[in-house]
Amino acid sequence: MAGKHKDKDLLSRMHVQHAQDKENDRMDTGSFEAVRSRPKRRGWSNPLKTRLMTSILIALLCGLLGFGFALQVSNSTSMYETMSEEELTRLITESSTQVQNLEQRKSELTSQLDSLKKAADKQEEAERIAKVNEETSGLLAGRLPARGKGIVIRISQGSKDKVDAATMFQLLEELRIAGVEVMALNDVRVITSTYVSDGKEGLECDGHSLEAPYTLKAIGDPQNLQNAVNIAGGVGSRLKVKFGSSVSVTPSNDVVIEEIRTDKAYEYARKVE
Repeated sequence: MAGKHKDKDLLSRMHVQHAQDKENDRMDTGSFEAVRSRPKRRGWSNPLKTRLMTSILIALLCGLLGFGFALQVSNSTSMYETMSEEELTRLITESSTQVQNLEQRKSELTSQLDSLKKAADKQEEAERIAKVNEETSGLLAGRLPARGKGIVIRISQGSKDKVDAATMFQLLEELRIAGVEVMALNDVRVITSTYVSDGKEGLECDGHSLEAPYTLKAIGDPQNLQNAVNIAGGVGSRLKVKFGSSVSVTPSNDVVIEEIRTDKAYEYARKVE
């Protein structure tokens, strides 16, 4: 019996050894890695895949941004909802105060702007008036040349007698009464202080000797000035009758007076400040 058991044990060990040897002889036991061929790539190319991933990433970022904005709005709303009545009242009061301060500041700035505009307008008006006054005073003082409508009077030396200073001065005064604005007698600019005197050789005007024939240029309304000279019994008739002078009056739409005067130096008079 003992020998029979030994034979069974030996046979059993041989079967186990045979199974183990067979297992060790397999190629996929793990002793060596199995070499497999790489499967071929199928589907999209790399650029297309890159664009797809970029689009997905952008969509994801937009979603996160929208989520963050919604979360912020929700937090702000919830913040006001969780505030107490006293805190809400204080917040409204502070907001109203800020609005009032801004309105007051706006009113102040608007007032300053209006003041600046008025000051600018006043300055502009003052400059305009000063310019007009300068031109007017320049014409009256004889510092500026002038041109305009008027008449030109030519008076010859009298055949009976020499024209005296009184008659010539009377002619100037008649023209002033008729509304003359600017005058020149021969080459002398006539101004408010102009005088005419009798000289040895003829007339003198403001210290300048005048020779006949006399030429008087006058700017003003031509009709009124012409009537002042030719009126019956007036200075024109006197020149003709008493002195035997010929007097011609020519109206013109463009009388040019280029005779000017230099500024007078005043010794005693001063401008009132």
